[in-house]
Amino acid sequence: MHKTVRKVKICLQDRGLAEEIQELKSLAIELSERAKRYDIHQCLGAFPPSRHQQVRLDPRAPALFQEARDLVGIDGPRREIIELLKAEEDKRHKVVSIYGTAGQGKTTLAMEVYRKITGPFDCRAFVSVSQTPNIKKLLRDILSQISKNMFEQSQSWETEQLIRTIREYLMDMRYFILIDDIWSVSAWELVRSALPLNDNGSRIITTTRSKAVAKSCSTGIAEQMYEAKPLSDDDSHRLFFNRLFCSSEDCPHDLREVSSEILRKCGGLPLAIISIAGLLANRSRTPEAWGNTLKSISAAVDKDSPIDKMKRILLLSYFDLPLHLKSCLSYLSVFPEDYLIDCRQLILLWVAEAQIPGQNRETMEQLGRSYLNDLVNRSLVQPVKVGADGETVKSCRVHDVILEFIVSKAVEDNFVTIWNHNGFSENYSSSKIRRLSIQEDISGPAEEMVKTIKQAAHIRSINTFGSNSVLPKHASKFLSNQVLRVLNIKGYFEECYLLGHVKSFSQLKYLRIENFSSGFTLPEDIDKLQHLETLDVLRTTLKKLPASIIQLQRLVRLCVSSGVQLPDGIRNLQALEELYMISLDFQSVKFVQGLGDLTNLRILGVSWRHSTDEGHREACISSLSKLFMSVGELRVGDIPDATPPFMASCVRNPPPLRRLSLSETGRLRVVPHQISSLLNLTRLYIAVIRGEVSEEEINILASLPILISLTVRLSDDKGDSGVFHPRHAIKSQGFQSLVKFTFRCWSEVALEFEQGAMPKLQRLKLHMPARCQFKYGDGGLVLGLQNLACLKHVALSIHCEAATANQVKAFDDDIRGAAGAHPNRPILQVERIVQHLMRGAADQR
Repeated sequence: MHKTVRKVKICLQDRGLAEEIQELKSLAIELSERAKRYDIHQCLGAFPPSRHQQVRLDPRAPALFQEARDLVGIDGPRREIIELLKAEEDKRHKVVSIYGTAGQGKTTLAMEVYRKITGPFDCRAFVSVSQTPNIKKLLRDILSQISKNMFEQSQSWETEQLIRTIREYLMDMRYFILIDDIWSVSAWELVRSALPLNDNGSRIITTTRSKAVAKSCSTGIAEQMYEAKPLSDDDSHRLFFNRLFCSSEDCPHDLREVSSEILRKCGGLPLAIISIAGLLANRSRTPEAWGNTLKSISAAVDKDSPIDKMKRILLLSYFDLPLHLKSCLSYLSVFPEDYLIDCRQLILLWVAEAQIPGQNRETMEQLGRSYLNDLVNRSLVQPVKVGADGETVKSCRVHDVILEFIVSKAVEDNFVTIWNHNGFSENYSSSKIRRLSIQEDISGPAEEMVKTIKQAAHIRSINTFGSNSVLPKHASKFLSNQVLRVLNIKGYFEECYLLGHVKSFSQLKYLRIENFSSGFTLPEDIDKLQHLETLDVLRTTLKKLPASIIQLQRLVRLCVSSGVQLPDGIRNLQALEELYMISLDFQSVKFVQGLGDLTNLRILGVSWRHSTDEGHREACISSLSKLFMSVGELRVGDIPDATPPFMASCVRNPPPLRRLSLSETGRLRVVPHQISSLLNLTRLYIAVIRGEVSEEEINILASLPILISLTVRLSDDKGDSGVFHPRHAIKSQGFQSLVKFTFRCWSEVALEFEQGAMPKLQRLKLHMPARCQFKYGDGGLVLGLQNLACLKHVALSIHCEAATANQVKAFDDDIRGAAGAHPNRPILQVERIVQHLMRGAADQR
């Protein structure tokens, strides 16, 4: 009877479960049909693109920012400002202040003038002040550009000492400085106190939104004010259509009328035009779709101020984003204004904080790259540096107007809590802190800030910008939570106090520390961080890693400085995919042997100056030979021999290596012939300690079939010996895929590009000495620039040491003349290095 009753009960339970399953199934079918009927996935963009639907970078998007010369409406204003600044014989101290509404292109205009004027200035600098100015950091930025030596000594200097040092250094110099985005008269007064009003022909450009600030910048000196004006209707149309189509002629006739109405709402603001074009680039090209966009921005917009128009357009762009992009865009709020963002680091932060869905880390990083491309295509993120392939954004910025909008939304949604010189952002008092962004040097009020943090149990990430020397010492008082994923800090502290209770950070995935204190160490029990994927202590004085680090089974990337000693059991870290920069000279034989067993390594950076022990040398050759045949990117900082001994095996079996940086310090005597076997190589950096390379060596480099980026560095080990080297001829054979060519040379070498040479080359960067300008006859140092059919950009650094003023001027004039005569009219950037070391420079000043 008991068995029978039990069976009846089980049957009843099973029947109930079956009925529930049927109900759930019916509900799922109903929801699926409803979603299809309303096309909800497309309307809301609720699902991120799959791995088969990667968003590629639209080449028209970065072109708007990279090729500022071609931005409509800039040629006339640029000429006008240059005329205000020019007249080299005029030795008066001149200031031109550009003012106008946010988003009007003031910074772009100022930067174009800054690049265009390359007169005989002793030093140059470009700095940005921003809405929350950090004067000490700003002064150190100026110092870093005018004197590297003094900058390295200035970390502990106070503002007064920085002002005094810069002022004394510039007193007898002719300088050219661009100061961008000044918000207040008080900020300008502090900066101006460091810039002496000499009569050496110095020039200053300032940009500001305020006419009153512009007037203050110009008071009491040979002042000039320039008001940035909105774009004309014709220029607005050209800029708009160049983003969405190739030209205005390609725009369909049924879209022209609605386009004109949309542009009228933009009021001639370049940023507004670019933003709305980025929005429309993701919508169907129909009058109905564009008409709906027009309706969305039309309400009362005619009465709005220009900045209100911009915010209305940004709000529309924000609501047009799918959910996954909204969170990624909000994450940009952790970075300060005008901050140059490393895109790889940004994607790793997205992954660490689960902003990107998925389980496979490599796929998640690819998806993160797709998300970034999407934000760039929508003109919400400005690409600063794009790779030679034209598809990879390496660094980016967020325009200050767009960043203001992003921060306001992120604070409103309690996505981030920001600390700066104004204290905490508005959301601190009423909400739990989830992401903490410390955007000021707060060595003074750090203790006060730490005391005010009472709700730290929910902090998922901490990012600091600036020294923050006191923060690490006190932060452990409020960090005892189990949810911290990201710790990205800078500071001067002897111990990593933030990791004092390392067991509290069981979920930490990303740890990056910048610290130059001499006694800096990591905790011995770092093995408690079992979820750690990134450990970046590259910019530290760390001498040794804890032995327990070999227990971090999920560690994917390890970045250390070259002087760090690693534990012997490196072969235990089988998840490791990136490892640099390792000096093999500091490592044991056991470590070097284990290094060769890291079969999953994709990126490796090493340096190897010498091996006194034969066993150590053999272990280095063996491990590097193995890894050379498996890694995708290899960076070799130094080599003990004239040729790399670990490349012997690649002749028989071409490796998958795609990027190679060889002998960065220039100890190679020849270009290794094995390089011609690297058939998969796309990027190559090679330094040779000779004043020239032979035709055979040029042919080795030219034979690489898919090489798109090449950097050659020549340095004569005999110094300035007066040896005359021949002209290097680049022929039409070879270099068929090369897009970017960088040539850095300190010896007496000239270049000639023959007809048909480098047929796909777009970017040419030259660093050459002017002292031998007249040694090659009438041709000068560079010939045949017009033979580079696809050339778009030329950057020249003229090394002025031991050269006369005539040699420098002749070299400068030659390049300008060749670029001006080129049918493509390539963008030209010219800078003069170490002008104070020219022959007779002191007398000329």
